[in-house]
Amino acid sequence: MKAGYKQTEIGVIPEDWEVKSVFEIGQIKTGPFGTLLKANEYSVNDGVPLISVGEVGQGSFRVTENTPRVPERVVRRLPQYVLRTGDIVFGRKGAVERSALISKAEDGWFLGSDGISIRPSGHHHPPYLAAQFQSSAVQSWLTQNATGTTMPSLNQGVLRRVQIPLATESEQRAIATALSDVDALLNGLDRLIAKKRDLKQAAMQQLLTGRTRLPGFQGDWEKRDLRSEIAHLKAGVSVNSTEDDLTPEYPCVLKTSALSNGVFFPNEAKRIKAQDLYRAVITPKRDTILISRMNTPDLVGEIAYIPRDFPWLFLPDRLWMTQFHRDSAVNVRWLAYLLSSKEYKIRLKEIATGTSGSMKNISKDAILSLPIHFPTSEEQTAIAEVLSDMDAEITALEARRDKTRALKQGMMQELLTGRTRLI
Repeated sequence: MKAGYKQTEIGVIPEDWEVKSVFEIGQIKTGPFGTLLKANEYSVNDGVPLISVGEVGQGSFRVTENTPRVPERVVRRLPQYVLRTGDIVFGRKGAVERSALISKAEDGWFLGSDGISIRPSGHHHPPYLAAQFQSSAVQSWLTQNATGTTMPSLNQGVLRRVQIPLATESEQRAIATALSDVDALLNGLDRLIAKKRDLKQAAMQQLLTGRTRLPGFQGDWEKRDLRSEIAHLKAGVSVNSTEDDLTPEYPCVLKTSALSNGVFFPNEAKRIKAQDLYRAVITPKRDTILISRMNTPDLVGEIAYIPRDFPWLFLPDRLWMTQFHRDSAVNVRWLAYLLSSKEYKIRLKEIATGTSGSMKNISKDAILSLPIHFPTSEEQTAIAEVLSDMDAEITALEARRDKTRALKQGMMQELLTGRTRLI
């Protein structure tokens, strides 16, 4: 064993560290049950947010306009459930490994019935403890030891048994500060990405409608449908996907989540069974637009652009594969942006038919009859290049954010186990 380290029940840690269970670290509090706080006491816009399972993310809170609120009279009646700076909050059901730290900004929020919290005491530094609960070791332990057969459940008995490696107080603060600096960088990147996305949406709204014209372009746009432009509008076929006997070369788009806002996400695609290769519909080496033709009302009409240099894709029967005549004046990238714009997403959902409220279908004739205002091919190309450049900038920022997240994970593994010391 490396000098200066010792073996413990949770692994090798520095000699001047110790291991403590959660019940030794602070007070555990379960949210109020229905007899104390009833749903009819919640408010829509008056009071403080109620923090339950849905509001607890991976290290942060997800409070939206739909989050219930607790009015002041309830807070006065149940002050023991008011969350304070330094509390660590978990959801009691489902993703029990998720937790988040109450900061000054969230001080005064209210613990919901499906929440459970820890209030650290003494010399235990809350941001350090919150980081330990984000570590893979602790999250894995919570997942494995949660109760329940159909849905994992977290209670005080399980939570109090979690064992945490505790650095010295000064090192706890140093580790928390180092990780907080990375979090600040990640938050800054998230804000910048959100801003760039908003700018792109604004640019799409202006450029794709002709409200704003790029320099050098003028004249009216021509209104026509897609009948004369589309060479092939073909549906995929029903294929199977399992973990056995899959072809390693080509992905198969089996989930509509792979299509979103004009972008194809390969990580959402699966692999097709080798025996289905002979009958599968594949994308040719041409610019292609995929359209979700049959799905739930919120997913029907989703779009993805597939460039001609993209590897082969196999298509299931719920997608339209759209290709254009080789001599077509349509810039396919421009059209993908147009069809994924807010206006056309609404139109695509409107032309979807179906008697069932859970499943809609877009017919071939509905796609071919969709009216579109076409600028010249030169202006289409210019608009597509502007939006593509914005996409490239967003993609680069996302890659930088992902790399930073990976760096943070590596830092956590080193710092929270004491493998790398900051003193």
